[in-house]
Amino acid sequence: MDPVVIPILVAALVVVFLVAATVRIVPQARRYNIERFGRYRRTLQPGLNFVLPVADRVNTKLDVREQVYSSDPKPVITEDNLVVNIDTVLYYQITDPRAAAYEVADYLQAIDQLTVTTLRNVIGSMDLEGTLTSREEINARLRAVLDDATGKWGIRVNRVEIKAIDPPNTIKEAMEKQMRAERDKRAAILHAEGERQAKILTAEGTKQKDILEAQGTQQAMILRADGESKAVELVFQAVHRNNADAKVLAYKYLETLPHLAQSDNNTFWVIPGELTEAIRTVTTAFGDQSAGAGAGAGAEPSVSAEREDAAAADVADSDKDSVGAPEIEPNSTLALDAVAAADEAAKEAAAAVSDAKAEAEAAGETRLPGRR
Repeated sequence: MDPVVIPILVAALVVVFLVAATVRIVPQARRYNIERFGRYRRTLQPGLNFVLPVADRVNTKLDVREQVYSSDPKPVITEDNLVVNIDTVLYYQITDPRAAAYEVADYLQAIDQLTVTTLRNVIGSMDLEGTLTSREEINARLRAVLDDATGKWGIRVNRVEIKAIDPPNTIKEAMEKQMRAERDKRAAILHAEGERQAKILTAEGTKQKDILEAQGTQQAMILRADGESKAVELVFQAVHRNNADAKVLAYKYLETLPHLAQSDNNTFWVIPGELTEAIRTVTTAFGDQSAGAGAGAGAEPSVSAEREDAAAADVADSDKDSVGAPEIEPNSTLALDAVAAADEAAKEAAAAVSDAKAEAEAAGETRLPGRR
């Protein structure tokens, strides 16, 4: 080999080494601390950087992005002397790479120990129930203490969260029983409220139903009374308009009497005293007409007049007996006799009315040829 080539190759290697030792490329979100002869010189920023070969060297490479650190569960004693295991999660970010490298030996261990001591101070002033229900307060106090302590380390604590609080097993069982009792209590209260609302709604519905039924009955009675009033008024007007005499009214009275004994609830009934007068009026009227018709034709007196007189006499006798007799119990034998007598009297009255109608029709037929 040519002796000139060897020095050239050595020089080229030296140049390459110097260039490689001089140039430093820092990735994004990274920071490099440079020491010159063992003393901090500067922090390299992302991009292309140049350093002195052999004199400068990279001491630490730090990541300035926000990072998450989850610690192991630590035992903490509460104010009521219960040991609980608390697991925390820490969100931090390096703001000063020089301080993070030279102010503390291991910033993660330092933050972990500071978190544990702060938790013991905070939880020691709270009971178990306050610890379980005051997570926001505990997080805020932890963040304030850690942020104050880690500021000189070049680290900013963005957030501290309690991931889990594990009480002893006996406390867990007691809490489960308490929660079950609370749920049963709420279920019983809700069930009672439901029954109460159901009863109230049922009572309101029954009330509205009764009110509507009463209003319907009232309206029906009013309409029925109006109808009966108008019917009576029309009958009264028809009677007065046609100028009906006492004979027609007595005849209608006798025609209505048989309906008195048609009710199923009547065990006995009393014939009113006006029955004799009505029968007498009708028989007299029709008797006079039949007598006048028989005299004109040369015939004997009608036999029906005698029947009417006999029926009137029987009804009069029954009226006297019913007026003078004391009240009879419905279940006695005398009551049954009275009912039978009343039925017989009703039948005789109906027969008398039928005879009177027949006599009236016969008298009308005998008068019609004479008028013609």
